[in-house]
Amino acid sequence: MNRPEKTLILKGSEVRSLLDPRAAIEAVAGALASHARGETQMPSKVYISMPDLDGDFRAMPVRIGERAGVKWINAHPHNPARHGLPSVIGVFILSDAVTARPLAIMDATGLTSVRTGAAAAVATRHLARPDAATLGIVGCGAQAASVIESHVEVMQPRESHESGGIREIRLYDACEDAARRLAGELSHLPCVVSDLRGAASADVVCTLTPSRTPFIRADMLRAGCHINAMGADAPGKQELEAGVLATARIFLDDAEQARESGEVNVPLRHGQLARDSIAGTLGDVVAGLVPGRDGADLTVFDSTGLAVQDLAVANLVYERAVERGLGLGIDLVDEI
Repeated sequence: MNRPEKTLILKGSEVRSLLDPRAAIEAVAGALASHARGETQMPSKVYISMPDLDGDFRAMPVRIGERAGVKWINAHPHNPARHGLPSVIGVFILSDAVTARPLAIMDATGLTSVRTGAAAAVATRHLARPDAATLGIVGCGAQAASVIESHVEVMQPRESHESGGIREIRLYDACEDAARRLAGELSHLPCVVSDLRGAASADVVCTLTPSRTPFIRADMLRAGCHINAMGADAPGKQELEAGVLATARIFLDDAEQARESGEVNVPLRHGQLARDSIAGTLGDVVAGLVPGRDGADLTVFDSTGLAVQDLAVANLVYERAVERGLGLGIDLVDEI
């Protein structure tokens, strides 16, 4: 493939047009397996916490083989109401690791949503019961639609419904209007607006909130369910009560990152969860290094969001953009 000498600038609409859930799922699965085998470089996230502004920034550097990059992204949950802007705004810089040439600068807002949904779907494919038919979504914000669309790809097909393996998608949000809006946007899928207990009692539960107070209790859950805990991505955040984690087989996206800022960070710090109760990483399971679901286990995937996932999906976007002639090429670097 001929490579452009210019740096490609890819705006959000172009990035979204180049992505689909199935390709993103496979890209993320491959990146997780590579990470588990020690084939990646991924330094710790760098955080700028701004409680006075109700937000934060984080920088996420990464390298896989001949590609490297960094994502600069925020979490400003009040942006939509206060400023008419998305709560998450991101930029990804993709570089050739051999020459250091910047290949692309792209909007990472949609990219982040797609890779988040893809990571959850990879976890569900490996950790949920094969007959799982109901999906519970707790938190109907920016990531929810992508999580749902990715799950349609991986839940076992069932002849009883055209949407595949999902018989019912239960949507809960503290703001009921958000759940109703999402149901309207996904009217081609079997979505219903639910209360918290209804969503939490699904076969697969995805929590997508910025909560610092755990609210999912063990008595809400269906026996043998799988939980994708996606909301905790900074120190102090927690969605699941410690009692849920104490009875589950827990899989992390990255051990160091999850212990610092994932769903397990608070219970570990307070001695409510033993380190040896963690079964491994999702990448370990994908790579065949540790077993996944074992019978009727309650399983939890603790997702903090990894730069290796971003890089894999960003490179997919770049390759497709080059093939299709999309993006604005600029001379960013002066020749010597």
